[in-house]
Amino acid sequence: MTYLDSSSKRLRQHSPRGEKSMNFVKMSSLVMLFVAIFAVASASAASCSDTTFKGVYGFIFSGLGGDGTPRAIVGQATADGKGNVSGTLTKSRDGIIFTLTFTGSYSVAKNCTGSLTANDSDGETRHVNFVFDNGNKGWQGIQTDSGRVISGFALAEGAAVCGENGKVQTFAANLSGSVIGVGQVAYGEQVILDGKGNISGSGTFSLDGAIYMVPITGTYTENADCTGSAQITPQGLTTLNFNFVVVNAGKEILLVETDTNTIVSGTMQ
Repeated sequence: MTYLDSSSKRLRQHSPRGEKSMNFVKMSSLVMLFVAIFAVASASAASCSDTTFKGVYGFIFSGLGGDGTPRAIVGQATADGKGNVSGTLTKSRDGIIFTLTFTGSYSVAKNCTGSLTANDSDGETRHVNFVFDNGNKGWQGIQTDSGRVISGFALAEGAAVCGENGKVQTFAANLSGSVIGVGQVAYGEQVILDGKGNISGSGTFSLDGAIYMVPITGTYTENADCTGSAQITPQGLTTLNFNFVVVNAGKEILLVETDTNTIVSGTMQ
């Protein structure tokens, strides 16, 4: 009995050191595992090229132009994976609405950053630096022309099946900007598309700080190429008109208001 008791004491005395040794081995293994994971992630992150930017994307940008007046742009771009891009866009330049086409070129570096030059049909040339995100399914961008303060993002169209196909969809909408003669505005809405061209729902509208919480009605047209237009009427307020682009496999819509004297844009998800 004395021997067993003595052994158990010795075991008790030595077990903490043994536990520390085992813990050290476990921690070392975990550290090596994380190093391996990060090494793989780093290798993956640095694997982009011009072919990464290929297919149809929707984009939305807003900010200030070279003259200090506000801008809002929503459009659709098709990239060929070889450095060429083209598309259409709706632009509000201080409340004057333009519907344009554009062509351009781009370059993507191995580290998934890139640059793009777009030549609009109204004669404006824009330069954008961008960084891919979301598994290279989209990118964040900023215009680099002197005097401009404009940024935004692009999302791949994905496996969206567009058109008025009878499928009911409910979106949460968030738009903001300014209306000349009114001030800053913001729209938060639940928008229900019935798949047949009709809109219902409700919204909260801040018009220069005056708040309206009202039902909405309206109509929309969604084209097979995932572009479209919508007319939304908040009860008791003026009808709002929009051009839009469907992205993210039909889960998100990018919008810009097309009423004169408005510079308003946002998303529905």
